[in-house]
Amino acid sequence: MPSQGDALFVGLISGTSADGIDAALISVSPPIVGTAPRIAVLRARTTPYEPDLRATILRVSQSEATVHLDEFGALDSAIGEAFAQATLALLDEAGIAAAQVRAIGSHGQTLRHRPRPPHRFTLQVGDPNVIAERTGCDVVADFRRRDVAAGGEGAPLMPAFHAAVLGDAHEVRAVLNLGGIGNLTLLPTTGPVRGFDTGPANGLMDAWCFEHTGHAYDAHGAWGATGRVLPELLQRCLSEPWLALPPPKSSGRDQFHLGWLRERLDGDEAPQDVQATLVEFSARSIVDALRATQPDTTRLIACGGGVHNALLMARIAALLPGVAVQSSAEHGIDPDAVEAAGFAWLAWQTLEGRPGNRPEVTGAAGPRVLGVIVPGRRGD
Repeated sequence: MPSQGDALFVGLISGTSADGIDAALISVSPPIVGTAPRIAVLRARTTPYEPDLRATILRVSQSEATVHLDEFGALDSAIGEAFAQATLALLDEAGIAAAQVRAIGSHGQTLRHRPRPPHRFTLQVGDPNVIAERTGCDVVADFRRRDVAAGGEGAPLMPAFHAAVLGDAHEVRAVLNLGGIGNLTLLPTTGPVRGFDTGPANGLMDAWCFEHTGHAYDAHGAWGATGRVLPELLQRCLSEPWLALPPPKSSGRDQFHLGWLRERLDGDEAPQDVQATLVEFSARSIVDALRATQPDTTRLIACGGGVHNALLMARIAALLPGVAVQSSAEHGIDPDAVEAAGFAWLAWQTLEGRPGNRPEVTGAAGPRVLGVIVPGRRGD
């Protein structure tokens, strides 16, 4: 439990896989002059979306989908309600009253991410007003758009948090988030922290698995392990021009989706072979990106849902001989809670008036305080 004087924050996110709402309760100790504040993850949980709501999210987040304004407004509200209930369930499990929480940092659910000129934008939904009203807590939300407005990619936003909780001044490290999209944070012993998206991690695998098995994901990579890698399909995937772009760069489900995959299929592939190839594609694109940007990495710390895919983790490790490939659990942080904890930390940054982005990561014109603050119902 938190020590006296610690501030409590809740972080919320649903990633591009849209498999559920990750919620984390963290404590932030008061910083001592000359030192960073101590951050501890106290509790975490994942609340699955209702099947119909998840199906709607997956449909409208595809690049070819069109959404009527009425449907968009209803979806924004429904996701806000789901995020609020996920928060209340987390606090109930932790035995913490909402009044004890300084603020909630809500990333929301990404529907579109288009940070390219001429009209840059990124769109996350999950109405923070609904979250504030249902929980009574102050809510910090809409973290990405200020960075995009400043000319940045708006992503990834986790490198500053990764550096704070997983960095080591004596070891060249990288942090790999295996969500729907993979992203790397590079933590050298000297020089700036860097980070960027690498391409698909779980997103394509999950979508293909659901279409062919009815399961939301391939548990432990077991289905993919029954297939064989198709070299020609793998090469067509690896030839995607986006992968060759230099950082800063970011992506999402609106770019890497089943339509993208089908354009590269012959049409007669066995589904399990496609799944095995997608695992290899994710592993290869991640490893190629790491080798190109920080070849002297000695430790790769993985987090996100993909950590549970034993086949994916084994392939990444096999492609990186001499590098210690570990779960963030070995460093005291639940891999399923890292991103949610990061958005709780970003809420603290915002309330303290501190920048939440890393311009060298996102390409923004400079450091920016991120997010908008929606007051809760204090005193009701």
